[in-house]
Amino acid sequence: MRTSIATVSLSGSLTEKLTAASRAGFDGVEIFENDLLASPLTPEEIRARCADLGLSIDLYQPMRDIEAVPEAEFARNLRRARHKFELMRRLGTDTVLVCSSVSPLAEDDDALAAAQLSQLADLAQEFGVRVAYEALAWGRHVSTYDHAWRIVETADHPALGTCLDSFHILSRGSDPKGIEEIPGEKIFFLQLADAPLLAMDVLQWSRHYRCFPGQGGFDVAGLVRHVLSAGYDGPLSLEIFNDVFRQAEAGPTAVDAHRSLLVLQETVGVARLPAPVVPTGIAFAELVTSDAEPVTALLGALGFARTARHRSKPVDLWQQGEARVLVNTGPAVRRDGTALAAIGLESPDPEGAARRAEALLAPVLPRRRAPEDAPLEAVAAPDGTELFFCSKDTPELPGWRADFTDTTGQLPAGTGVRRIDHLALTQPWHHFDEATLFHRSVLGLHAQESVDVADPYGLLRSRAVTTPDGSVRIALSVGAAPTEDGAPAQHIALATEDVVTAARRFRDSGGRLLRMPANYYDDLAARFAFTEGELETYQDLGILYDRDAGGEFRHCYTRTVGRVFFELVQRDGDYRGYGAQNAPVRLAVQHTAKALTGG
Repeated sequence: MRTSIATVSLSGSLTEKLTAASRAGFDGVEIFENDLLASPLTPEEIRARCADLGLSIDLYQPMRDIEAVPEAEFARNLRRARHKFELMRRLGTDTVLVCSSVSPLAEDDDALAAAQLSQLADLAQEFGVRVAYEALAWGRHVSTYDHAWRIVETADHPALGTCLDSFHILSRGSDPKGIEEIPGEKIFFLQLADAPLLAMDVLQWSRHYRCFPGQGGFDVAGLVRHVLSAGYDGPLSLEIFNDVFRQAEAGPTAVDAHRSLLVLQETVGVARLPAPVVPTGIAFAELVTSDAEPVTALLGALGFARTARHRSKPVDLWQQGEARVLVNTGPAVRRDGTALAAIGLESPDPEGAARRAEALLAPVLPRRRAPEDAPLEAVAAPDGTELFFCSKDTPELPGWRADFTDTTGQLPAGTGVRRIDHLALTQPWHHFDEATLFHRSVLGLHAQESVDVADPYGLLRSRAVTTPDGSVRIALSVGAAPTEDGAPAQHIALATEDVVTAARRFRDSGGRLLRMPANYYDDLAARFAFTEGELETYQDLGILYDRDAGGEFRHCYTRTVGRVFFELVQRDGDYRGYGAQNAPVRLAVQHTAKALTGG
């Protein structure tokens, strides 16, 4: 299907918005009136610019407070409408959005509304324009799509139809199944928006919290299925009011927007994309640093050994159990501290995973590769983290590990780390929803519920994306993060069978664990029953504890090196969380440690 986006959904000037929409792959745009009024371009120049960019102008919007008003007021409305219809002819668009009235002058009179909309449609027809009447969720008298349709049906004018907006329909809890009773040719336009499920005034909800389909809690796909069943064959268009998008760069926002429509079309069965290839594990986490000593000392204390070195690049492989960390000290690395730059994902079909990523607009990253290097494909996540799709090493088909030359014969006993339990990536504030959609759609991961965690300097929002079996867990977060340079922190959580033993070995090897306040352990004693000496051991080592219906969770943290710290975790039973209950204490301690070290 054709795709479109309202210019109000993007930041910047009208020219910047049109360029971003075109580059992201949209077929058309809705011109929001405020964008046109603020533009130095004439309507003819805007029309030409859109044509040059390969964009149609699918809708001009909005006209407000038109119908069911006193006669003198309606005469003024018709005068205004005549001017706008002439403007639309100059723009080269044939459909105008008319919102249900919120004016205090509007009367609760459907017959009057139908008659005046019919007169408006008469005038529109003279200019070759169609009128799409939409029910605003906060309309004074008309606030539901079925009410708006009854008025359109009563007017019975060929130039008058309805516009359906998923936010206005779903935010009121209306049943979208009734859409199938509307003739498809009378649905003149379809606007789509998702939103988080919030309990608040619907107008404020609409103006500040809309998001792209797949990023909120509405069943947008279900609504679209009903619209398609009715026979609608127009564009899928996004109309998003969102404070974050208004401040973010237009280009990446437009790409995120178009990705959401590609996934939506796949979901409702009107487009085919390469099938998702769900990763089966974490092959490696790659750290980049200009000073390897602090991070390698930390890895050594954690029980990792340097087991191999890349044949052609200054990259070392540190390993313990199935946990593998690459340390990259190449000349192109960032000079602002150690950072988690790349993740290797084990994939049953790396080429298929790369095709899926490309189809969903993930940028494929160029790689400096020697002829003998493994042909790994890498794409960029929204925060810039590189994602490598890796096949598992087999004697018949060596994978990424074949690029490394062994430097030691066997692995040391270590501290009991078995594998990488999860990776925590702090997102730029304007990429959080995009990151969630990206990891769900591109990688086929399942998104858990979003949680808000109290931080000493605000709120930290977190949402985990995982495979069903937990072999891949990535915790996405946005908010304050205590690091040496004030930049967002990332961390690598390492799975152990016995966190107490692992923590002791780490400390005995010279490692420094975060110490938790005594008040935290006093609270634990009040909340849970422990065996004799157990809580004292946790306090001595800085181990935190959580429990849910599935099982228990014990975890502790290292000091931060650059932008990265490590977590030792022990999961017992079917515990699937991340210790969110303990996060406020951990964050406060990290902020204190940062202040004491002058970071």
